[in-house]
Amino acid sequence: MLFSFSGEYSAEHLTAMRANPDTNRRQATAQALEAGGCKLIEWYGRIANGPGVLVIFDAPDGATAAAVCSVAVSSGIQNPKMERLFSQDDIQGAREKAKTIAAAFRPPGQ
Repeated sequence: MLFSFSGEYSAEHLTAMRANPDTNRRQATAQALEAGGCKLIEWYGRIANGPGVLVIFDAPDGATAAAVCSVAVSSGIQNPKMERLFSQDDIQGAREKAKTIAAAFRPPGQ
């Protein structure tokens, strides 16, 4: 299952990274994800609401992805956002299931 996680660095994060500019956050993120049974797909720095990060990763399930998010938030990441990502194949499968469910669905009052 693919997920994205984004957030902004705290002032403390930025101060620490400025003091040690050779810090490799991509590598640190990959190590943490691997420890949780996940795989880093891509890591991006971003500047939407302040310096931050956008990580795309593969997790075996939603509970593991939530655990990853909680570790990042507990480190001080601000304005966290996690989303489940769907491939085109996932979307087509959902449409097929929706078609089956819609055939059995009765709207209120019917």
